[in-house]
Amino acid sequence: MAGYKLKTHRGAAKRFSVTKGGKVRRAKAFARHLLTSKSPKRKRRYRAGATVSKGEARSVRRLLPYA
Repeated sequence: MAGYKLKTHRGAAKRFSVTKGGKVRRAKAFARHLLTSKSPKRKRRYRAGATVSKGEARSVRRLLPYA
C-alpha cells in the first residue's frame, strides 16, 4: 500500500514560492496602507520581493511539501 499524501498548508502556499535554486521567496511588509508618509524610494523597494532567511526557510519548506 502506498504511503500517505502530505497536505500543503494553503496559507503558506499563498504567501511563499520556491525559486529554481530552492530559495523561498516572500513579499515585503509595510506596503499596504499609510503610504503617504513614506518616500517614493521606500515604496519602490517594497515592490521587490525578498527571500526568507535560512532558518525560517526550513519551517516554510515543511509547509510546502510539493513546492
